[in-house]
Amino acid sequence: MINNDAFAKRLQKVIDYYGESSSSFAEKIGVQRSSISHILSGRNKPSLDFVLKILSSYPEVEMYWLLNGKGVFPTNSGKEISILSKTNSSKNRIEKSKVINRIVIFYSDGSFEDFEK
Repeated sequence: MINNDAFAKRLQKVIDYYGESSSSFAEKIGVQRSSISHILSGRNKPSLDFVLKILSSYPEVEMYWLLNGKGVFPTNSGKEISILSKTNSSKNRIEKSKVINRIVIFYSDGSFEDFEK
């Protein structure tokens, strides 16, 4: 059974981590704004569909952490990221020695954000 208050705190942590408002978060996961408000206030419990929408829109969120508070969030914070690449034989292999140093996000309005290690 999910503890509503604890789930609401973890949901708020996810929203804050991504710098979203409740309404922009609702739009990104494809639910009504009132759904976010009702869950954050403890009025409603999250449905399985609601949880799955969060997980598909924000892959850094672990299901077990979101539901039970056990595990880590975000999953890739401060860790090396394994990158899948194609080899000459067309098989995938994992390269653990690669580390992301810089990420640039370009928005549709022409603005961008630059994140460096």
